[in-house]
Amino acid sequence: MSTGDAISASIAGNISGGQVAVGKDIAQSQTVGTAAVTTEELAELRAAFSQLATEVEAQAPPERRAAAVERVAELEQALLADEPDITTVQYVGRWFRSNLPQLAGAVVSIVVNPIVGKLVGAAGDALVAEFSS
Repeated sequence: MSTGDAISASIAGNISGGQVAVGKDIAQSQTVGTAAVTTEELAELRAAFSQLATEVEAQAPPERRAAAVERVAELEQALLADEPDITTVQYVGRWFRSNLPQLAGAVVSIVVNPIVGKLVGAAGDALVAEFSS
């Protein structure tokens, strides 16, 4: 409500999902970008993928082992690409949940890694939500 130059507002409820601004001539902007990933972090992530591949190879039943190892390679390629392929990451997550649910947690541990968060930037929140459901 505005009365002359005085401006007042009453806001109720949960606004954690957005922003509120009250006043005159308000300009808001938000910049979302990816943080730089160091060589050491990439090496750490590659080591995590290697460990995941070893775990999958050891624990997957013989009839699904080759496909599971292939999905891990696809996941690594999708996340380490110049432009991470979120669709492939989601597909791999769904594949593990459907075919090898006992290994899905190990796959999720890679996807929710903070280094992956840096790589995928703003898409990271949606990705974590997809894997957590």
